[in-house]
Amino acid sequence: MGRFGITEILVIGIVLLVLFGRGKVSSLMGEVGRGITAFKKGVKDGSEEIESASASAARDVTPAEKDKV
Repeated sequence: MGRFGITEILVIGIVLLVLFGRGKVSSLMGEVGRGITAFKKGVKDGSEEIESASASAARDVTPAEKDKV
């Protein structure tokens, strides 16, 4: 019941085309693609920021503090 077969996907696609038209669906998919790209870029930038912050924090630790950890 929870799985979509090829016929269900085709029916959904045809209904979307009828409701919104080919141009609207095309622009909507373009927006989805740009959103995914922006999300991936944000995740990459965030992980780089975390790595640089942890690297700078590791440099700020004195040798005596490293022995405690």
